[in-house]
Amino acid sequence: MLNITLYIIIGFFAIYAIRVIKGPAIWDRIMAMNLMSTKIIVFILIFASIFEISFLLDLAILYLLGGFMATIFICQFFVYSSKKEKNKKEKGEKDAATNTNK
Repeated sequence: MLNITLYIIIGFFAIYAIRVIKGPAIWDRIMAMNLMSTKIIVFILIFASIFEISFLLDLAILYLLGGFMATIFICQFFVYSSKKEKNKKEKGEKDAATNTNK
């Protein structure tokens, strides 16, 4: 039963990988990467329970923390860069408006 679950998880992983490559927006790609990270953690936990390897549980926890932190940092980067781009655009529009009044 657990072997079938592992194959299903691998199938979902492939679907998410396609979404990362073809995603229409950056936010869809980030969500797919987060879901891939979650599926890897579940895969590690099921693998650890099948073969009774306890140190893999610690590895899964570390991977969970790393995936969470990476998602937060990537989102912060894109939010910051979009705000910076928006400020440049507004500054350019203000400069254009002041130049036409002269």
